[in-house]
Amino acid sequence: MKEKSIVLVRGQIVFKNGSLNNEAVPSLGLAYISGYLRKKGYKVKIVDATGEGLNRISKLKEYPGFSCQGLTNSEVLSKISSNSDVIAFSAMFSGEWPVLRDLITQTRKLFPNALLVAGGEHITGLTEYSLRDCPALDVCVRGEGEQTFYELLEAHFRKDNYFDVPGISYLDEKNKYRQNGDKPLRIQNINKIPWPDWPENYLEGFWKTQKSYGVATERDMPFLVSRGCPFQCSFCSNVFMWDTRYQFRDISDIIEEIKFYIKRYRITSIQLYDLTAIIKKKWIIDFTQAMIDEGISINWSLPSGTRSEALDKEVLSMLKKTHCNYLVFAPESGSQRTLKKIKKRVKLDRLTSSLMEAKRQGLIVRTSLIIGFPHETWKDIFQTVLYQMKMAIKGVDDVPLYIFSPYPGTEIYNDLLKAGKIQLNDDYFFSLTSLNGDYFSTNVITFGENINGRMLGIVRLTAVLINYSISYLLYPKRIIRSIKNIYSGASATTVFEHRLKDFFNRKKQTTSSTL
Repeated sequence: MKEKSIVLVRGQIVFKNGSLNNEAVPSLGLAYISGYLRKKGYKVKIVDATGEGLNRISKLKEYPGFSCQGLTNSEVLSKISSNSDVIAFSAMFSGEWPVLRDLITQTRKLFPNALLVAGGEHITGLTEYSLRDCPALDVCVRGEGEQTFYELLEAHFRKDNYFDVPGISYLDEKNKYRQNGDKPLRIQNINKIPWPDWPENYLEGFWKTQKSYGVATERDMPFLVSRGCPFQCSFCSNVFMWDTRYQFRDISDIIEEIKFYIKRYRITSIQLYDLTAIIKKKWIIDFTQAMIDEGISINWSLPSGTRSEALDKEVLSMLKKTHCNYLVFAPESGSQRTLKKIKKRVKLDRLTSSLMEAKRQGLIVRTSLIIGFPHETWKDIFQTVLYQMKMAIKGVDDVPLYIFSPYPGTEIYNDLLKAGKIQLNDDYFFSLTSLNGDYFSTNVITFGENINGRMLGIVRLTAVLINYSISYLLYPKRIIRSIKNIYSGASATTVFEHRLKDFFNRKKQTTSSTL
C-alpha cells in the first residue's frame, strides 16, 4: 500500500521596499502540525520558502514597490515530491496573501490531483474570500490546525470525502460556500499535543544568519507554554482564531521539552510565542521555581507582549533570577478612552508601576503602543505619544510606536468592512504589510474620520526618533552596547538592536534576483 505523503508549505516573507521590520523566524505552527501528524503515522515534509532562503531578497515585478525574502516559487515547487497526496499551506499574514495565492495557483498547475489545503490566521479570518480568490484551493482549515487537519486527512484517505469534517470550509460542486461548525475546533487537552517536529538542520539556518523573533542569542528556540487568550480586545483576531478558552501546559512537560532542546540543540534561549504568557501569578512562580530546581540556566523572553497584573515584585524577581532577558508590556495605548474602546482591560497606572519595578529588577523592557485607531482624535494619539516618551525617559529600553492595522478576523475589521471603509483586494493586503514595515514612509492609510494619514505618519516617525534619542541620550551606555551588539557577536539586547543588526547583515549578504 502506498505511503501517504503530506507536504507542509510556508511561502516567502513579503515586505515593502526599504522595510526594516521583516524578520524571518522559524515556523512553529508547521513544526507543531508536523509533530502531530508524525505521531499519527503520517509521512510529512516541510518546505519553508522563508527558512530555506534566508537573506535572499527578490523584487516582485508583479507587485511594484514590494520584495520578498526566501526561495522563488519555482524553487519551492521543485522541492515538493511528484507523488505528494496532500499539500497544505500556512497562511498566517494577510499582507502576504497575494504572493501566497500565486504560489498555490502555480502548485495546482503542477499537481492537478493533489488535495490543496490552507490554514492559519488569514484563512480563518477570510475563509470564503480566500476560497473564491484562489480557486486552486480545495479546502480551508479554520482555527487551531492539528486535530482538524488530521481528521481531514483521515476522511480524505479513507473515502475521498472530507465534506463532513468539523472545522473545515470549502466550495461545493455548485460553488456554494460550506462551513462545518460556527466556530473553529479547539483541542481539549493541549498536554496531549506532541512537541514540534523540527526538520534536520532547519533551525541551524536561522541561528547561522542570526534570525530571531525577539532579542537574539546564539541559538534561540521558539516555544509555547499556553494556547489562546481569555481577553477580547477588538483589534486582535484571538476570539475568531482561538475563542477565549485559555490553557496552560503542564509545567513538568514544559521543563522536559526545554531540557530536551538543551541536550539536542544546545539552545541558549527560549522565546515564548504565546498570545499572552503571564496571567496567573501562581503558575509563573511555579514555572520559574521549576527552572531553578532543575538547574536550567538559559535565557528566556516574552517578545510577543504580556499582561502586567501578575507582574508584581515577587514575580519580577523570579523572572530576573531565571534569566528572563526581554520582557514586553503591551499597554497598546496611552489614552484611557482608547483602551475602553478597544476593550483592552488594563489600568495604565498599575501597568506603569509594574514596568518601573521590572526596570528596578534590571530587566530589559519594551512597551508596545499603537496610534491611529478608527475612533481616535489627535488628543488620543498625543496621549499615547506622550506616554511612550514618558516611558523612554524612565528608562524603558525599546520604545517603538505602531500604526493601527485592521486585520481580518478582528472586531474592528468587521466594523470597518460593514461601513465600506475596507475593500478586500490586493491593495488592502499590501497596505497591511506597508503600515509598520517602513518607518520612513509617511504615506500611511487611516480608517478614521479625524486623522490625516500623512500627518499620522509624520507624527509616528517623529515620535519614534525622539523616543530612541531620549533612550540613548539619557542612558549613554546603551550607545556602546548597541554598537557592539550590531557589529559583533550573535546577541542583541533589544529588538531595535536586532532589527538594525539584521538590516546591516542583509545588506552585506543579500543575493538579488527578480521573480
